[in-house]
Amino acid sequence: MREIVHLQAGQCGNQIGAKFWEVISDEHGIDPTGTYHGDSDLQLDRINVYYNEASGGKYVPRAILVDLEPGTMDSVRSGPFGQIFRPDNFVFVKPLLHQRYELHLTPAEDLFPPGQTHGQSHIRTAWAPD
Repeated sequence: MREIVHLQAGQCGNQIGAKFWEVISDEHGIDPTGTYHGDSDLQLDRINVYYNEASGGKYVPRAILVDLEPGTMDSVRSGPFGQIFRPDNFVFVKPLLHQRYELHLTPAEDLFPPGQTHGQSHIRTAWAPD
């Protein structure tokens, strides 16, 4: 039997993934709490391709949700099927660890010696012609 681990990354990936799990859950008769309420045995056929069966007959998506900030994860959790995911499967960088890189501009006057214009160079390399 094949098993699929569903990886959804970034804001777009998690938004698409959340909708994916709504559709798959509906097709298999799984409600937002992970309980089966289907009306056909075919819905349970191969359900373990996408879900793990947890205690109490609950079905949990075999999914990993990744993002650089928790905001997207919070929107997935607060969505219609947000409680169906295992909390351990949410992976994000905590805001305190997230580094923001800033662009620093240096005025041209600070880069060149006094009296030198932008087009002049006193540096020669092995391949530069005289």
